[in-house]
Amino acid sequence: MKISAVILAGGRARRMGGVDKGLQLFRGQPLVWHCYQRLKAQVAQVAVNANRNQERYAQFGLPVFADELADFQGPLSGILTGLKQAESDFVLFVPCDCPFLPLNLLEKLQQPILRSLQHYQSDSQSAGENSPVLLTYASDGEREHPTFCLVSTLLVEKLTTYLQSGERRMLQFMRENETIAVDFSDQKDAFQNFNTLADLESKEW
Repeated sequence: MKISAVILAGGRARRMGGVDKGLQLFRGQPLVWHCYQRLKAQVAQVAVNANRNQERYAQFGLPVFADELADFQGPLSGILTGLKQAESDFVLFVPCDCPFLPLNLLEKLQQPILRSLQHYQSDSQSAGENSPVLLTYASDGEREHPTFCLVSTLLVEKLTTYLQSGERRMLQFMRENETIAVDFSDQKDAFQNFNTLADLESKEW
């Protein structure tokens, strides 16, 4: 199973005053760079989804792509484009504002998928009844974090149809496609995100 990764940095960052969130500095480095440092040991190919400042993101030496859909239509728009341009079977997506993301994110998110594939392949008689899992996402036990997700490229058509219908809700799409929430309750702090410039400047970090 070939897996690539995409850092989602295509939002408007309204709560940060409209700045490009992934390029904001935390501990002297852009948020997107912190995310890449946590991802690079987990997956060989990492790209950035950015709708602004693509040249600046490209300076990190990573492939950069914008949403196919115009007007900042949310993370699912970036996910759709990421799936369409992927050369892998699955794509691991993470938001750009979580510099402490789990170092075992991929390992845990892929476990239900691998188990379902093994069962699907070994039980051909019930294969039609037990389809393999194509989508998983993280939960910290209290909150769900759907932008931390592992998604099969086989879902491109379904996601295209969903967005064309005018829907943008991530969890709704996931639940319609038999997703599995993976427990990261032992790493709640890993999902700490930064929504304001004051958050980034806090000395608590």
